[in-house]
Amino acid sequence: MSNISKRFYKNRVALNVLASSIENAKEVFEAAEGYVLVGVLSKDYQTVEEAVAAMKAYDKEIDSAVSVGLGGGDPRQAAVVAEISKHYSGSHINQVFTAVGATRANLGGEQSWINSLVSPTGLPGYVNISTGPISTAHSEQAIVSVEAAIALVRDMGGQALKYFPMGGLSREEELRAIARACGEAGFALEPTGGIDLGNFEKIVHIALEANVPKIIPHVYTSIIDPATGKTNVEDVRKLLSIVKKLVDNYD
Repeated sequence: MSNISKRFYKNRVALNVLASSIENAKEVFEAAEGYVLVGVLSKDYQTVEEAVAAMKAYDKEIDSAVSVGLGGGDPRQAAVVAEISKHYSGSHINQVFTAVGATRANLGGEQSWINSLVSPTGLPGYVNISTGPISTAHSEQAIVSVEAAIALVRDMGGQALKYFPMGGLSREEELRAIARACGEAGFALEPTGGIDLGNFEKIVHIALEANVPKIIPHVYTSIIDPATGKTNVEDVRKLLSIVKKLVDNYD
């Protein structure tokens, strides 16, 4: 497994995108100059064994820049991702809040990065941590302060809050609040959901302005060609250009 730190441009921002194939992943990796994590979704495979084999194949071609994905934040995939982590650690693992601890334990000492999916609440400064397969469907949701969520994720061995579904800038006040909390706590943030070429710059700027130490924006369907299913390489280049401009301004 490669060190995830090499994925961050000047140690601040790394892209997270999807790829339709290993060939597309190689194109994306090159376009992003290596400052990227390529999502390989567990949901796309029938068994853990198939997923592990596919992820290892991607791993060899893109310098281990694999992000083990759930698939649309599906809590039903939490156990699958945790099981995958026994056999393949990747560089980056997406996980729901309630399965972070199990995933860390299953890694058996491997130092992969694990994020923790938390959801918006409509209340700036608070997040919903009921993102597991049972808690998601429960009538009572666990709403906690962002600060409490960060502390709990740290207890479980996670490195970042994955804020999903964010809805682009539709929850800007909430995004600013979570960015402030992450900045003050020195904790990473992964904005996810509804990010496109139009709002990407402002979203990353908000996180940098709040002094979030590491930021991994997930940009998925908005840069995928619907006709081919491939992630648009030119769009990845545009995203990287924006990242470089923003991060350089904070040097």
